[in-house]
Amino acid sequence: MATRPASDTGTPPAPRRETGPHSAQLDLFAEPPQAVAVPAPPPPAVRAPAAPPTAPALQLPPGARWHEVVAEGQRIRFVLQRSRRRTIGFLIGDDGLRVTAPRWVGLAEIDGAVREKARWILSKLHEWQLRRERLALNQPRWEDGGDLPYLGRRIVMRLDAQRDTALATADLDAPADGDVLWLGLPSDATAARIRDTVQAWLQGRARVLFDVRLLDFLARTGLTINRWRLSSAATRWGSCTSEGNILLNWRLIHFPVGIIDYVIAHELAPLREMNHGPGFWAEVGQLMPGFEDARDTLRRHDPGSLPRFD
Repeated sequence: MATRPASDTGTPPAPRRETGPHSAQLDLFAEPPQAVAVPAPPPPAVRAPAAPPTAPALQLPPGARWHEVVAEGQRIRFVLQRSRRRTIGFLIGDDGLRVTAPRWVGLAEIDGAVREKARWILSKLHEWQLRRERLALNQPRWEDGGDLPYLGRRIVMRLDAQRDTALATADLDAPADGDVLWLGLPSDATAARIRDTVQAWLQGRARVLFDVRLLDFLARTGLTINRWRLSSAATRWGSCTSEGNILLNWRLIHFPVGIIDYVIAHELAPLREMNHGPGFWAEVGQLMPGFEDARDTLRRHDPGSLPRFD
């Protein structure tokens, strides 16, 4: 008989990176950020001085500065960060282009490397801008009539102070597009209040549904765990320690149940096979036959498209 795990009913912790020498984790980001490395030239005898451009409002890390290069008929503005690395690296991140270079490489050499990679940089910056615009369109409007993803469907938020917060649907675990999430709030509720109310409801649903799904796996397999709880990790869908403690990211509640089951199977598999070799994936397949479709869907998913609650 499966042992019912202890579950944490408290509020998920603030986003953090959950790592450790004895844990198996499922990354939120399946692929690394777009980056390339260019071999740096040998240390020059003289460093080329340059007047720093005016810095925008973005908070830069210590030692970083804004710099600008004209290439391919366009101005390429980027954050220049010095480091101990031996090559010049280019990274397109949430803030645009960041160039990391050895401390001994002069600006002339850095500018030359940027010009050499200008077409790649401009192409990636264009993709980055399109992604930002697409994600902005996907973000919920925290107002009456706004919608958001829940278990793979789009549900609609409606405000009514005379109602309790609840989803009007025949089955909470199988919603339909357009189902109404009634929020017990007045019509003039602020966006922040609506957002916080929705987040609390989603986390409550995640706690109930994940517990049911996890218990189903344990009953079918005979596996036991120590405890499980919700996570608000920024970079992990889930994790499992060698002591049998499991974390499941509450944001999985946005996905269909099949995706949730895959993450649970992924976190239970380390109880029998801790590493991520062939034996591990064979164990995942035993726990959830045909898991590959769910895995591939999650890998293709852009984490930035999830609703923001900050």
